[in-house]
Amino acid sequence: MKPSHERIVIALGGNALLRKGDRGTAAEQAERSLSAVTAIAPLLVPERQVVITHGNGPVVGQILLRQQLAQASVPPMPLDVCGAESQGTIGYLLECALRQVLLQQGRQCSVATLFTLVEVDPQDPAFAHPTKPIGPFLSEEEAHELGRSVAVARDADRGWRRVVASPAPRYILASAAIDALLGAGIVVIALGGGGVPIMRDPEQRLSGVEAVVDKDLSSSLLAREIAADSLVMLTDIDHVYLDFLSPQRRALRRVTAADAWRHLQQGEFLPGSMAPKIEAGIDFLRGGGRRVLIGLPEELHLLLRGEAGTVMVP
Repeated sequence: MKPSHERIVIALGGNALLRKGDRGTAAEQAERSLSAVTAIAPLLVPERQVVITHGNGPVVGQILLRQQLAQASVPPMPLDVCGAESQGTIGYLLECALRQVLLQQGRQCSVATLFTLVEVDPQDPAFAHPTKPIGPFLSEEEAHELGRSVAVARDADRGWRRVVASPAPRYILASAAIDALLGAGIVVIALGGGGVPIMRDPEQRLSGVEAVVDKDLSSSLLAREIAADSLVMLTDIDHVYLDFLSPQRRALRRVTAADAWRHLQQGEFLPGSMAPKIEAGIDFLRGGGRRVLIGLPEELHLLLRGEAGTVMVP
């Protein structure tokens, strides 16, 4: 049943929370979180229901790096456990920041951070072709060394990063809980890092997966499952671009789902970067969504008015 209130899913990119050049300290991440939720806070009005999701790429990469450096003393954890750790860490920072902003503004608004599992298909072809960048940017020398043990790839023109499998989300286990929380007037922070990927065997046993589910694809699936009106994807790029790596790159300010699909098929969008956002937006619009917005966190108020970023429509 369609909710009576406007529903928005806002997906914060991992690079919006920990940007290139940051050392990754707790203080830096708290500051980035505060900046992100300060832009979101004005949207939190009684007539609107909001879910905030977030990426974890740089953060989970740092967790893996710490494990690598300490592996002689502490047993390393698999990627799904590291993803769960990053989900808790970032969710904690975002909720603290959001509660602080609301208290300082004298506003009464309930917030809940919900740990989220996402089921994936063990036969997903993505497992054979890792494309999702995680972790800090690397120099060519560092990438060459790391590439001896794990897959690495160039992330646009920004440097080298580790890449992992990114299977498609099939089912979000907490979608009913999120729907209920929204109906009770609670702002929900969920789907950290796209959710922790799990598989289910014929005996209904659950097991974690060495992968990262793309946060935008998960957010799109959640938005459809809870019948959201809008999907907002905030990142460190101000627009969706054609010919992104060219000096003649062109900003897309308004695009239909059909045109976005055509550009996607022509290879205009980078795998593991903008391509999943476009795919997520198309899926959402084809599933009944009203609009998709892509842009900078600090321009969110302009995005909603159509004065910044890129808007996708059916």
